[in-house]
Amino acid sequence: MPASMYLVNPASDFVTYFSAEVLAGSGLPGAILGDLPTTTLAALAPPDFDITICDEHIAPVDYDHPADWIGVTGKVNQRQRMTAIADEFRRRGKRVVMGGPYASLSPEALRPHCDVLVRGEVEEMSAELFGDLRAGTPREEYLGGRPDLAHSPVPRWDLYANERALHGAVQTSRGCPFECEFCDVIQYVGRKQRHKPVDLVLAELDALYAHSYPAIFLADDNFTVYRRRAKELLEGIARWRRDHRVNFITQVSIDAARDEELLHMCVDAGLTEVFIGIETPNEESLREAKKRQNLGNLADQVRKFVEHGLAVMGGMVVGFDSDGPDIFERQYEFAMSIPVPIFSIGALVAPEATPLYDRIARVGRLVRGGSETQAVPWRSNIQPLNMSPDEMRIGMQRLCNALYAPAAFGERMLRFIECFGRASRNGLPPAVDPATMRPVDVQAIQLGLGVRRMGPEEGRMFHRVWAAASRRPVTVPFVSRMLFTYAQIRHMFEQGGFWNPRLADSPSASSPA
Repeated sequence: MPASMYLVNPASDFVTYFSAEVLAGSGLPGAILGDLPTTTLAALAPPDFDITICDEHIAPVDYDHPADWIGVTGKVNQRQRMTAIADEFRRRGKRVVMGGPYASLSPEALRPHCDVLVRGEVEEMSAELFGDLRAGTPREEYLGGRPDLAHSPVPRWDLYANERALHGAVQTSRGCPFECEFCDVIQYVGRKQRHKPVDLVLAELDALYAHSYPAIFLADDNFTVYRRRAKELLEGIARWRRDHRVNFITQVSIDAARDEELLHMCVDAGLTEVFIGIETPNEESLREAKKRQNLGNLADQVRKFVEHGLAVMGGMVVGFDSDGPDIFERQYEFAMSIPVPIFSIGALVAPEATPLYDRIARVGRLVRGGSETQAVPWRSNIQPLNMSPDEMRIGMQRLCNALYAPAAFGERMLRFIECFGRASRNGLPPAVDPATMRPVDVQAIQLGLGVRRMGPEEGRMFHRVWAAASRRPVTVPFVSRMLFTYAQIRHMFEQGGFWNPRLADSPSASSPA
């Protein structure tokens, strides 16, 4: 008997720089990234199962949808929106299936809000799950294992609103061998990294290329951690890219800078930008968090990425037990010393199911009702050890305002423009052909070229940055993207009540806000 499902990817619970409201405020309604969970689950459904996808970053939820089943997925930063959507559908008499990372890590929080709870990875259980849903006799809970990714399907991008998403997404592996105390990813996908065959990755790239994505996010938690595997995949992507003008973004650990050949291969394969969890220049904090791969000269390693032609977006965290009130000044000085314009800044939080959560709860420093995600820079669920909550809050606000003050941001942009690609082996790969760009891509570039002036100081900063970029044209696409991101971050801070120009001169927490 045919059946149907309405799959929903909820909006975030709070404003982030990639939230729909921030994008709309910048003039670009839509999603930064195409959604992998819903499109992958749609590909696992039997052919006679009618699937409709709703990404709330792109379109509102249709609570009158006639589907037999409502599927809701999401991460910890979507948990409140997940339950609100599920509750409203159930109030209307619909049957709800919930899954995704948050369901795997915190099942007890979601059980009261759904008819069927799916924990773990879905590939191996999908046939049973959809068969039971078709028959109308599902179990209350399904538990998946850690499947061989050779059996993961090509996502159903044909069901997704690709024209309103800036980046496509391909996941080439799951898991990470590191043991960072605050990381919840390894709690549900494991520390043994599993890899998709190269041919399957290229098939997914073909599917995204058919929808004209000029940039694709390789959605691995650590793309380069297994060097031999990474190089094999990069060789395959480089061959594929000879006939497909696409650029790539991914996440790596900073120790990849120690492999010169790997950096060159990343650039040859069309990688243009990497996110690195730099976290902190405080070595005591890195040891405390068991992030040993970051020990060493962080500034030199970051510069290696940029010199080879890989723009870096850096993750910064404050509030480790080894951090005192001086950490905000230390983070600011470190950030201003490296060619990284864009930072994701957050207070340390303890996600459920992590060793950090267990440790903080055991010593009585868990703040109930606090944020459980690093995407919110002004909240945490941890009582700091070596500073007061007020020192943490004021220090965070000062650090964010200081780093994104126009003069400071402009200084980092100029450092990036000067450093970028200076050590490239074969020259940087050609950029995306403008003739193949979609309206949403052109719109984003135009917004970066003429991003809204928020005052004369921003106007002077933009003029200096563009003057420098014009002397190094290879940096122009990056400068456009970074200025657009800068405007998004500023808009996020303003919407969250976090922006205060009076705090932009010093990140020290010692002065009152």
